[in-house]
Amino acid sequence: MNKKIAFAAFGVLLGLMGHAQQKPHYSQYVINQYILNPALTGIENYVDVKLSHRRQWAGLKDAPVTTYLTVHGALNKKDYRTTATSFQVDGMNPRGNDYWQDYSAAEPHHGIGMQVINDQTGPLKYFSAYATYAYHLGIGPRTSLSAGFGAGVFNASLDANKLNFGNTQVDPAVYSSGVVSAMKPDLMAGLYLYGPDFFLGASVQQLMGQSVYFSNNKVGGGNKMTPHMFFTAGYRFLLDEDWNVIPSVMLKSVSPLPVQWDLNAKLQYRDFVWAGAGYRKDDGWNVMAGINVSRAFNLSYSYDRTTSLLNTVSNGSHEIVLGFLLGNRYGDWCPRNVW
Repeated sequence: MNKKIAFAAFGVLLGLMGHAQQKPHYSQYVINQYILNPALTGIENYVDVKLSHRRQWAGLKDAPVTTYLTVHGALNKKDYRTTATSFQVDGMNPRGNDYWQDYSAAEPHHGIGMQVINDQTGPLKYFSAYATYAYHLGIGPRTSLSAGFGAGVFNASLDANKLNFGNTQVDPAVYSSGVVSAMKPDLMAGLYLYGPDFFLGASVQQLMGQSVYFSNNKVGGGNKMTPHMFFTAGYRFLLDEDWNVIPSVMLKSVSPLPVQWDLNAKLQYRDFVWAGAGYRKDDGWNVMAGINVSRAFNLSYSYDRTTSLLNTVSNGSHEIVLGFLLGNRYGDWCPRNVW
């Protein structure tokens, strides 16, 4: 490792240790807003399964790697369609103007789900697991509101065997302790307002504000896991019978840091294939694309390029999301309420 790479890696590690409360980035948040907001639990007519792997700053040793699994579905959902309008039929767009004109708000129903997330940067590892619940209610002919919460645990750990400070003095209790870890409870909550052509979401993660430090062969109170607030919004524009575009924005607030925002736009052809691009304030840009392989499986990929000095030592960030639609009774090829 040359001096430039070593310096960048050391800076990344110090930044992450000083701001350990930071949640991972998700370039494809619009594909799976459930990872940000428990209010989306059970929003569709099927069990939605997402498996994602993100490798940030590829080529930089010990850079962040995030993997997650999410599963959620509805309980006693009453708004199943009486006709299978989303089947692929030659000469007809199953998600054209007629489909959205027939859209109706959700009947009252419950949703349950779970999230499992593993986020690792060098010697630091955060593993979390949550159970989530949401209640959905139609508040107008074509508008629905849901409220949800999540409860779970996170495990923070430090593998001191991976620490190498050279000649720098370091606390022997940390340096020689091997792997130290501790498990703590955590909560999240959110609201989601949605219809056939828009969505608005607000959520808070790390509600309990737990504290973590690594010393004396243990993980204790110290560096606060600051609550994260997320705000999302998007709108669907039907360009013609086959094409639609969905611009969206995500705001993330983590005190005392400045508010960070992401802008994205997704262009979709029917319910088959889509492509998009985005920009993250003071960080970089991304491009992404996805395909609905069948009514049971979809795949999407994104590539991020940072505009910071890290782009001199990394090859960008890669994120892949696999989606599975279980119990897809009416053969949907893409989500009805999350686009």
